[in-house]
Amino acid sequence: MPDRPKPPLSQPALGLRAGNRALSVADQIREAILGGSIGAGERLNEVRLSKTLAVSRTPVRAALQALAGEGLLDYAPNRGFTVREFPLSAIVDAYDIRASLEGLAARFAAERGFSPEEKAVIERSLSAGDTLLDHGSFEAGDLTRYRDINGDFHDTLLAAARNRMLAEMIRICHHVPVSSSRNIVAFEHRDVRRRHDDHHRIYEAIMAREPWRAEMLMREHVAGVKASLIRLLTQRSKDIGPVDAVAAG
Repeated sequence: MPDRPKPPLSQPALGLRAGNRALSVADQIREAILGGSIGAGERLNEVRLSKTLAVSRTPVRAALQALAGEGLLDYAPNRGFTVREFPLSAIVDAYDIRASLEGLAARFAAERGFSPEEKAVIERSLSAGDTLLDHGSFEAGDLTRYRDINGDFHDTLLAAARNRMLAEMIRICHHVPVSSSRNIVAFEHRDVRRRHDDHHRIYEAIMAREPWRAEMLMREHVAGVKASLIRLLTQRSKDIGPVDAVAAG
């Protein structure tokens, strides 16, 4: 996947109870894995994490166990926790499932409509993407900016679907890190331009209350991201050899 800066994990707020602290630690470690700051196959050291996050080892251990339960980490005796590696076939399957589920979310959003707050967030993300792409090329920091723009669009659309079960199912797909909407595949101007134009069309279909068109456009959008990933990995396999598994991020 494209290189990206690897910021350190931030420290959690002080004064939290142990249970809340464990949840905060789990959230931070999960974000680091999904964002690529912690790579596939990397061993997670409790002592190092507790120092980095300024917490005791107890909430760190609880967080690692929770993330193993989610399928993001593997555990082995005498080795501890490592970030799980996913074969390419699992990643492709996750994209196919995402296409169906997020298509359904777009249909629900078109049927139920955006709240004023959701509409404002979507329009800000579209405007910010337009501004970013109008430069004609990307600079340092633009990957992080677009990652936030993309996340705002997809997260807000999913919220507008108003279906908790659907949200949970999509969240499971995102636990295959490379398939997460937080991960930007093939960060090239042409690819991002196409995806951002998709966002505009999906938004227009939802605002026009055209549920089946919104669903079709979202399915095609996610399928297009999957195609970009396959193209990227195919090219990489030509450059460095066969790719059997893909690292998170």
